[in-house]
Amino acid sequence: MASITTKEARRERPQLRAIETPGRSRHRMLLIASLVAFVIGLGSIGGGVAGAVYTYNQAATENVVTPDDASISEADVRGPLTMKAQVDIIRDHTLERTGGLYYAEMPRSVERLDENGNVVLDENGEPVMVPNSARDIWLTATNLTTALNLGIMAYALAAFAVVVGLALVVNGAVFLSLRKSSLGTA
Repeated sequence: MASITTKEARRERPQLRAIETPGRSRHRMLLIASLVAFVIGLGSIGGGVAGAVYTYNQAATENVVTPDDASISEADVRGPLTMKAQVDIIRDHTLERTGGLYYAEMPRSVERLDENGNVVLDENGEPVMVPNSARDIWLTATNLTTALNLGIMAYALAAFAVVVGLALVVNGAVFLSLRKSSLGTA
């Protein structure tokens, strides 16, 4: 009788493999889903908190205080409510200075006036036109309100990240609970 080589013996021997049962597969999927939900949820919570802290610190470095005629008067501008109060009062003050006109409603140039308020004329008797400096007020106001509105948006996004993170952590806990309860029945 010829001797069987190791290679041939392996071929003839039935392979012993772990048989993947539907219950085992479900347990593994629940474990993976719970771990993914926990990791992403905790990362989202951390990112949201870090975003809110960063926004607060950036606002604090500016040392802005709302004026006494703002809806939240004489308060440090740090959070979304004081930022909104500052945005509103900047818009109100700008409208007061421009006679109730917005940037696009004002002419690009206006007649030049002398110290007595009379129109300055050129050699041909035509009024001398100069850029409308009142429009520049709107440019400054728009820059300021845009920065403040971005701060408000950053706080909203941070809150959203924290809420979604909490929901994912809860989902992870539910998946683990389902896994544990199905292990008992398998």
